[in-house]
Amino acid sequence: MTANRIYFADNLEILKAMDDGCVDLIYIDPPFNTGKQQKRTQIRTLRSERGDRTGFAGQRYRTLKLGTKNFADLFDDYLAFLEPRLLQAYRVLSSTGSLYLHIDYREAHYCKILLDGIFGRDCFLNEIIWAYDYGGRSSKKWPPKHDNIMLYVKDPKNYTFNADAVGRIPYMAPGLVGKEKAARGKLPTDTWWHSIVPTNSKEKTGYPTQKPLGVIRRIVQASSNVGDLALDFFAGSGTLGQVCLELDRRFILIDNNPQALQVMARRFEDVPAIEWIGFDPQTIRASKRQAK
Repeated sequence: MTANRIYFADNLEILKAMDDGCVDLIYIDPPFNTGKQQKRTQIRTLRSERGDRTGFAGQRYRTLKLGTKNFADLFDDYLAFLEPRLLQAYRVLSSTGSLYLHIDYREAHYCKILLDGIFGRDCFLNEIIWAYDYGGRSSKKWPPKHDNIMLYVKDPKNYTFNADAVGRIPYMAPGLVGKEKAARGKLPTDTWWHSIVPTNSKEKTGYPTQKPLGVIRRIVQASSNVGDLALDFFAGSGTLGQVCLELDRRFILIDNNPQALQVMARRFEDVPAIEWIGFDPQTIRASKRQAK
């Protein structure tokens, strides 16, 4: 049984060292190649008569900046960056395994062509649309409010999909389906309406591109079984690992961004059974205790 592992390393080098067919589920959320600096600033507000914010009942608050996390989201040749990693992902995926590639509309069609060439077009199972409603709205075009998640399987005739394990959603017209079906709810379609991670949520880690537990939970429930091994080699804030701990799966997380490892060190502070490779989480925990 592979222990839960978190690597601070170049993901391609770790992938090359992994055994063939050793992973049951891969979820990756690579940089979207937006050409921008992804940035997230964490703040805290304190009541102050000379504050820069006005809150409920006219109370004044002072903004305290806690820190900023960022990374560059730009590659000169995005597909050349992804292709060797996806080739290795195909190799390490088990015969009944699934790969979910989370990407945005700018790169989705190029990535599908790339994945068709690696997996085969018959192994393309779904394009999932994760729809949300947050942020500004352009008045010059239809405001883009979704991400694309491509689902490929190693064998289109034999793969894991646990429809009964997935949380159900309400019927839009429950009166048309009867009380029993209405009470049970229905299986989600390939369009998932789910909020982003709320700013004031306990789930929030401060990582710029953190994805909601609810979205990743649905993927893990559907496409893996208890005890299976899941892999995210663009781990970011470590959401896949959090869901695997909740659902009794094993995980491998890989990232080469020091800020991502710092976030994961805090996120998994109370989880003893994790093997950290290339990074000592105790350094982050010690600095956190000193700050207090």
